[in-house]
Amino acid sequence: MKTIVTILLMSCAAFPVFAQDISLRHDLDGKALDTLATLVLRFNDALKGKGKVVLQDARGLENRHALPHLALLDPDDSMEFFGSRPRFRPLHEVMREGGQKFNAAQFYPQVADAVDDASGRIQALPLALALPVLFTNRTSLRKAGLDPDTPAKTWWELQKVAGEIYDHGGKCPLTTTRFAWIHSENVSTQAGEAVVAKVGKLDKVLANNMVNVKHLALLASWQKSRYFHYSGPGREGNRRFLSGECAMLTGESSLYAEAMRAGIDVGMAPLPYYDDVYSPKPTDVLPDGAGVWVLAGHKKNEYKLAARFVTFLLRPDVQKEWVRATSYLPMTPGAVMALRDSGIPRQVLDAAQKRLSVSRKGSTRAKHGPIRDRLHEFLGEEVVFVWNTDRAAKEALDNTVRRVSEATAPVAPPARAAISRKR
Repeated sequence: MKTIVTILLMSCAAFPVFAQDISLRHDLDGKALDTLATLVLRFNDALKGKGKVVLQDARGLENRHALPHLALLDPDDSMEFFGSRPRFRPLHEVMREGGQKFNAAQFYPQVADAVDDASGRIQALPLALALPVLFTNRTSLRKAGLDPDTPAKTWWELQKVAGEIYDHGGKCPLTTTRFAWIHSENVSTQAGEAVVAKVGKLDKVLANNMVNVKHLALLASWQKSRYFHYSGPGREGNRRFLSGECAMLTGESSLYAEAMRAGIDVGMAPLPYYDDVYSPKPTDVLPDGAGVWVLAGHKKNEYKLAARFVTFLLRPDVQKEWVRATSYLPMTPGAVMALRDSGIPRQVLDAAQKRLSVSRKGSTRAKHGPIRDRLHEFLGEEVVFVWNTDRAAKEALDNTVRRVSEATAPVAPPARAAISRKR
C-alpha cells in the first residue's frame, strides 16, 4: 500500500498536471490515506489514460498558494492548506455543468445540512464527516475504580469521573479536539439554542448565550482543578488521547478506528449534555468535518473530470470501503445498506442512520462561510485568555461575538458626494 501512495505522490511531484488531470489536496495519513490512494487508482484505471486524479499532501508542498482542483479539508484548515482563504465553487454547480446526476435529496438530511447553503444547495461532498462523542480509555477508568460500561451522560457526571481519575493519579483526565464545534456549536444545539440566527436580513452571532457562558465557566474551573487540559483549537488533543496521556477525549467519532489500531481499549459514548436546561436535546448533535471542496479558477474540462470523480465517490460500494477503513459517516442510505454485511455492529449503523435521517427543517447550525470561519478563529483565540488569565467566560464570549460581528459586517456603500452646480 505504501507503494501505491508513493507512486501517486511522485507523479504529482515529478510531472506537471496535464489539461485533463486534476489534483486533490489532503492531509491524510495511515489507513485513510491508503484507502483514498486505492480508490483514486481504481478511478484512474477506469479512465484508460484519459486524465487522472493526482494526490497532493498539503504538508509537503513548497508552494501552497498554487491551488489544486479539489481539496479534502475542513474549511477551518484553509490557511494551513493554501496560505489564504481561497474561493470555492459550489459543488452542485460543478456537477450540473459536468453533466452528472446530483441532488441534495440523495444525502441523509443531517449530512446535507453540514455542507449546504441557506437555500439547501450542496457546496461540497461530505466525504469525511463525524459526530461529536466522548471517548474513554477503559483501562484508565478501571484504574480509577470506575465502571467503563457506565459512561457519564451529563457534564456534571463527567466532572465526577474526571475528579476520580485525577484523584487516582491520572495526570490528564480529559482533553478535547475541535473546541469551537464541540464546546460551542454542539453544546448550544443540545440545549436548543442557536449559535447564529437570522435577524432581519442579517445573521447575528449568539455564541455568548447562557448555556455557552455556563459551559465555558465550567471548563475553566476544570482547567484550574487539572481535570481538563486544553490542547488547542484544532485536532491537537487526538495525539494526547491516542498516546494514553489523557484518559478521556471529547472528539470526532471517526477517531474510533485509529484508536482501535493504536491498541487502546477504547469506549465511545454520546457527547454529554446539560440536563438542567429547558427541554434538553442530548441527541441533537451536529455532523461535521472535512469534505471535498472544489477550488475556483480552473478549466471546464477539468471540472468535468472532477464531477465524474465525485460521482465515483458516491457509489455505495466505494462508500462502503471508505467508511469501513476510516469510521467516517456514511453519506447516503445506499451506503448504509452496503455496510450491513461489513462487520460493523448493527446497533452502530442503526444509531447513525437514526441521527442522520432527522429532518434539517428548522436547522439553526452555522453554515460554512465567513461567519463560521471567524467564529471558530476568534473563539480559539479568546479561550486562551480564559485558561491563562482571570478573564471571565462571559467576557471572552462577548469579545468573540463582537469581533465576529465587526469582521463580517457588510460594507456600506460610499456616500454619494453632493454635486454642486453653478447657477
